[in-house]
Amino acid sequence: MCGIVGYIGKKEKKSLIINGLKELEYRGYDSAGLAVLKDEELSFFKAVGKLNNLANKCENFESNGLGLAIGHTRWATHGKPNEINAHPHLGQYSCVIHNGIIENYKELKEKLEKEGVSFLSQTDTEVIVALFEHYAKNLEAWQAFEKCVHELRGAFAILLISKKDKEKIFFAKNAAPLIVGKNAQNELFFSSGDAPLIGHCEDVIYLEDLSFGYASKDELTIYENNKLKTPVFTKLPQDKSYAQKDGFRFFMEKEIYEQSRVLSEVLMGRVEGGEIVFDELKDENLKELSEITLCACGTSYHAALASAYLFERVAKVKTKVEIASEFRYKDALITPNSLFIVISQSGETADTLEALKIAKQKGAKTFAICNVDNSSIVRLAHLSILTRAGIEKGVASTKAFASQMLTLWAISLYIAKEKGFDIHEHLQALLHTPNVVVVSPTLHERIRRLSKRYLDGHGFFFIGRDVFYPLALEGALKLKELSYLHAEGYASGEMKHGPIALADSKLYTIALMPQHLLYEKVKSNVEELIARDSTLLCISALDFDLSDDLIKINPQKHYMNEFFEMMLVLQLLALEISIRLGNDVDMPRNLAKSVTVE
Repeated sequence: MCGIVGYIGKKEKKSLIINGLKELEYRGYDSAGLAVLKDEELSFFKAVGKLNNLANKCENFESNGLGLAIGHTRWATHGKPNEINAHPHLGQYSCVIHNGIIENYKELKEKLEKEGVSFLSQTDTEVIVALFEHYAKNLEAWQAFEKCVHELRGAFAILLISKKDKEKIFFAKNAAPLIVGKNAQNELFFSSGDAPLIGHCEDVIYLEDLSFGYASKDELTIYENNKLKTPVFTKLPQDKSYAQKDGFRFFMEKEIYEQSRVLSEVLMGRVEGGEIVFDELKDENLKELSEITLCACGTSYHAALASAYLFERVAKVKTKVEIASEFRYKDALITPNSLFIVISQSGETADTLEALKIAKQKGAKTFAICNVDNSSIVRLAHLSILTRAGIEKGVASTKAFASQMLTLWAISLYIAKEKGFDIHEHLQALLHTPNVVVVSPTLHERIRRLSKRYLDGHGFFFIGRDVFYPLALEGALKLKELSYLHAEGYASGEMKHGPIALADSKLYTIALMPQHLLYEKVKSNVEELIARDSTLLCISALDFDLSDDLIKINPQKHYMNEFFEMMLVLQLLALEISIRLGNDVDMPRNLAKSVTVE
């Protein structure tokens, strides 16, 4: 969600900030702004909508020479998306940008209003700059910022600049990502993600929670848990190949096509001599594992649901799945000798991160499945395995979901192997999976042409059984995210317990009918819908004469290979329906890539 970029140096700041924010567009946003403090002059610009609108607003603004700059893309939480609510938020002589939620902003606002402070916006962020300037009346800027930060509760990544100390950027971080970078010229950069820093700096610090401090051209001071910390930089990866569409219409389309390569990389070093290998797990006593809890949100939650079938069926381990936002508040029981696995693409998902903290506090062995190294979730968990998907710029997850599923399947096989079970059949299917998700031009064209028949109607049912039920949920989610059409996923056996009341010719049913898992059962459920005149699109390797439309997948030997090929079909179907509707596939409305608030 919201993107943050900051800079201290002599370069032209306007273009540096806007270009940095463009690298974070994929997170989702509805407004943007920037501020520059140079030669004791504080200049700021804000705009609703895309970054081009911001660039046009400050087209004639010059910002060369030593100075400070901060920029922000906002995804609305408090207050509508308009210029007043856009960041940066200004006081009389300072301005602030902020990612996250200040949970106690109402009480702070009431306190300041009693002191005669007035507010312009509906946001929680404006409280930060107002509180800072309230304390700065009687304190030096650093002391005022420190006192301000200590009063804030919630999730925040903050950059603040002020004419009271025109050489410093003040920063604070808790439960929202913030990175400090530097280059050989000792210029300093700030960002909420790696992408804006690549090509500008070589070394970075991934700030820990409860960190705050200040930076100038000559100094970087960091406090962590109120203790002065020596800055320790690590090398920043410099690969920006993800940033090009390579001839595809959208990043999402490119990422769908990348899945074969990505899944090959997931398996690299994981299978040796016919054995499944996880060096990260070799010191763990998984034979005695009594229970696994999988915890995630959104698409990652669907990966958790699907893999739970595999952990129980293949590894014979009792497995439960938790929605992270619910787990946080249910006072869940954590049993001894259990494993708590969190799944997140970004590693910064607020609800999943808080669930992980709770599980650790309760003494669970914690394990992160994540796509981003050095993310908060990876750093906090006892163990972590990276899914190797690479940066995913499309807001609607595709290759991240595929890599999560393959990683979790492989882990279930590793546990099964440790327990002495025969995994040969699964292992052969696992190794074949990258071949399954190669996009056939014929298949893509078939789906493109078919998509024009599914643009109206009053909704979609996606149905499946077993692991194909979570895949139905994921297919429905993809269509909702991209097309804004109503879609629901159901376990196909549940249709007759209520949902079938909606069936008619304008209810489109997408049926997942795997040849090698409960085919006859799903077929029976589908026939119940056909009898009620529902329009039916079947996805199967087998012919089914009663369907209105059929997308044939290749014959496979294992149901999990069918799973991955059907996943590909559902992604392409959502993509093509969305394109026909004229939607922005990479940045669907109201959505954010990394959800760093509750």
